[in-house]
Amino acid sequence: MVILRRPLDAPELPEDELEALQERHLAYRAELGRRGVLVANGPFLEQSDPSFRGMSIFRCDPGEAARLSAEDPSVLAGRLAFEVMQWWVGADSLAFPGAEGTVGERHSVGDL
Repeated sequence: MVILRRPLDAPELPEDELEALQERHLAYRAELGRRGVLVANGPFLEQSDPSFRGMSIFRCDPGEAARLSAEDPSVLAGRLAFEVMQWWVGADSLAFPGAEGTVGERHSVGDL
């Protein structure tokens, strides 16, 4: 799982540049979805910390999720930063109907 955040030192950009950057960001994320590596993605609309911008569920290991997130145009431009983490939920408690095959790995409580 990747959490996208707005860094405190995010550069200010003119509105037209922000719109173009947002289009590239969305196109990049859509391409990751088409490739099957990104199974869920979207912005946060209401949250207690306005620096939180969105969340993505990847279908790969954390290192690959970090590499792919680092290549996001908005991250490269300094407008977004990211944090990668593994998120454990109960087996069969989530479904990603758009993803082919399973998402994640099964672990026992003893693995915690």
